[in-house]
Amino acid sequence: MASAPPDSTRETALATLVADIRACRVCRDAPTAGKPLPHEPRPVLQVSATARICLAGQAPGTRVHASGRPYTDPSGDRLRTWLGIGSDVFYDASRVSVVPMGFCFPGLDAHGGDLPPRRECRPLWHDRLFALLPNVRLVLAIGAHAQRYHIPGAGGRVSETVEAWRSILARSRAGTGPAVLPLPHPSWRNSAWLKRNPWFEAELIPVLRSEVAAALAETDRPDMDHAVLE
Repeated sequence: MASAPPDSTRETALATLVADIRACRVCRDAPTAGKPLPHEPRPVLQVSATARICLAGQAPGTRVHASGRPYTDPSGDRLRTWLGIGSDVFYDASRVSVVPMGFCFPGLDAHGGDLPPRRECRPLWHDRLFALLPNVRLVLAIGAHAQRYHIPGAGGRVSETVEAWRSILARSRAGTGPAVLPLPHPSWRNSAWLKRNPWFEAELIPVLRSEVAAALAETDRPDMDHAVLE
């Protein structure tokens, strides 16, 4: 990833980059991966220079595309339960950033499921965006696409990556970047997986909530920037 600019220029650079992301129409007007996006793009993200937590997910679904706000759907309700926080904290951009791997709703497949995130987003935006979020202390990598970006060596099934959460968390803590925890997608379609893997709620969720609480407790340190961009 690119290195972060000095504090004196980071706020302006972040505001400019977010404006560019919101104005992006590459996947519709000049796609580099497959067919053009079949609808008007609506990039959805929530970032600030002060946020200690980053939710790194897949891409907006139909309800989020309609609302323009991340996780305004049943998946978001389940995710907030996992994190142990309410909507007031979740949508406080000064505390929580939301950076999906694809910023726009990618459309539906032949079976009515969401398509994968558009591949244009990652090379265009992600390295530059995360270089401007140096205060992030905890990344929650939700789903395979986010896990491949945020977890070195991740490339297998989501189940295998989530099962390795202890070693992933330990390795990330030993490095120079934020701590990372892998999560399955909170979609209700994954309810069967949760029932087959009771260790997730018994073992990982308590650690997740503890990590989230600890990161939130650091948010208001006086030495941090204060740009908030939704």
